[in-house]
Amino acid sequence: MLHSVLFYVFAGVMFGAAMGVVFSRNPVHAVMFLVFTFFNAAILWLLAEAEFLAIVLVLVYVGAVMVLFLFVVMMLEVDVEAAKRGLTRYAPLGIALALVMAIELVNVIWLRGKIDSDVGGFVATPEGYSNTEALGAVLYTEHVYAFEIAAVILLLAIIAAITLTMRKRPGLKVQDVAKQVATRAKDRLRVVRMDAEKKQ
Repeated sequence: MLHSVLFYVFAGVMFGAAMGVVFSRNPVHAVMFLVFTFFNAAILWLLAEAEFLAIVLVLVYVGAVMVLFLFVVMMLEVDVEAAKRGLTRYAPLGIALALVMAIELVNVIWLRGKIDSDVGGFVATPEGYSNTEALGAVLYTEHVYAFEIAAVILLLAIIAAITLTMRKRPGLKVQDVAKQVATRAKDRLRVVRMDAEKKQ
């Protein structure tokens, strides 16, 4: 019973944080709401006794990806007014996708979800069960090709993002490391004799 109460409490908080991500006008606030959403999702994984997934969610998404997103959002000059003008243009598509996702969630939770009331909605795990070992066994045997394809897609996305952002801007100062290393002292230092030294 306590697990069910905690689940619904943290799920409600996570839903509120997700709504904050969508409706926040400040991009930095939206990223912070997303971090809070990931924290609540990690707590839900802990309630489901999936400790490995919870710690990976915190370390990878909150500790790395979201921090990177936060720095990018803070450094970029985001035109909020232009984003607002394009909101009505894509509103029908967004509403349609939201309805499809809502129908899928209702189908999974209420129509196909079989909740065991004796254990409060959570299935008891056997003695000595390790979710990390079970996840690794399934991921690297049955779904190894899908895992590798996902890794290649992420690599291509990283390369594409770097390629799109590497554009020459006027007044941009860059370093020529090879030229700096090959610099000699006589090219940088010049000894000038003053008039007082010449008279002596």
